[in-house]
Amino acid sequence: MSESRDPAGTGELRRRLGVFDAVVVGLGAMIGAGIFAALAPAAAAAGSWLLPGLAVAAVVAYCNATSSARLAARYPRSGGTYVYGRERLGDFWGYLAGWGFVVGKTASCAAMALTVGAYAWPGQAHAVAVAAVVVLTAVNYTGVQKSAWLTRGIVAVVLAVLVAVVIACLTGGTARAARLGIGADAGFEGVLQAAGLLFFAFAGYARVATLGEEVRDPRRTIPRAIPLALGVTLVVYAAVAVAVLAVLGPVGLARTASPLADAVRAAGVPGLVPVVRAGAAVAALGSLLALILGVSRTTLAMARDRHLPHALAAVHPRFGVPHRAELAVGAVVAVLAATTDVRDVIGFSSFGVLVYYTIANASAWTLTPDEGRPPRAVPVLGALGCLALAFALPSASVVSGVVVLAVGAAAYGLRKAAARA
Repeated sequence: MSESRDPAGTGELRRRLGVFDAVVVGLGAMIGAGIFAALAPAAAAAGSWLLPGLAVAAVVAYCNATSSARLAARYPRSGGTYVYGRERLGDFWGYLAGWGFVVGKTASCAAMALTVGAYAWPGQAHAVAVAAVVVLTAVNYTGVQKSAWLTRGIVAVVLAVLVAVVIACLTGGTARAARLGIGADAGFEGVLQAAGLLFFAFAGYARVATLGEEVRDPRRTIPRAIPLALGVTLVVYAAVAVAVLAVLGPVGLARTASPLADAVRAAGVPGLVPVVRAGAAVAALGSLLALILGVSRTTLAMARDRHLPHALAAVHPRFGVPHRAELAVGAVVAVLAATTDVRDVIGFSSFGVLVYYTIANASAWTLTPDEGRPPRAVPVLGALGCLALAFALPSASVVSGVVVLAVGAAAYGLRKAAARA
């Protein structure tokens, strides 16, 4: 792929990201606001089985990451599973994956923007959310390399805060190893629900795959970057979960709305609480940046195939980014963040992401050994794990997810019927 400018503004994106940048993008998506909030509802579901729930989530994430990495190396283009499903399973399955991702993650963008606002300035959460979307859209517009540089700073800040939390909890004198013991307070369904909640903290590795057209030497870079980012994230999450659980215990953890802040307070380091809250705001900002990148690239891929308005397929002649797709995504997210609070009604996003990865695993199953097929057990376990976690979600999330996918399928059918008429 050429690094030269695209004077027509409708060509391919530029390959600028190396292994380190790709890993950082993945970390920015995974080590986000989820770790500051997901532990409490996961503990409410799994009780003392929280750590096994984390392990289940990690196994499913590993399978999905492996399948995604092999597919991304084979199809190093923007769009992620939209492209893989289309190429390996047929146009409809790719479309369904892309539809679920774009709709669900657009709502997630708005929710994450509001999370930034809630942490940074609770009284003006909507205004801060819109400002965050505008600023990050502007950064993305000027080139993916600048987005990667900003993500480096965000990841460094968040990792520093999480290390401080772990040290404070484990050295504060209130941590007890007995609180990590496993009892009889949760069944298999509770563990699955906890795994489903924690899985989404890992799901950001898809951002590396959706940027496949902007990665240098993708057949080498992507298979290295995705497992590296996932491995670092797992170590960080396991350390934070153990530290917080050792201080609060499963019952105390389940009852808190701000687990990391309450853990450092209980550990006797109340001065760290404002730092933790600031870290959560920065982490939410990193998640929002990665989400906008992922949604805009999938929008670009779908626009190229005219599943979305073809005008969104343009690539900026100077910056080499899908500028119209980025502006469209930014505008929709800004309107949602200004006018609604979607944080409590995006359960369909969780369901849609699990369907997205089910399609990714099914696509990986069809690879041949010459195409880099993963061990057969990986896509099978990944697909079954995704389906199990999807239907272990609260019924409202399952119903809303099915409705969103059904609307997308109906739109696809109508479009095909109109094309044949």
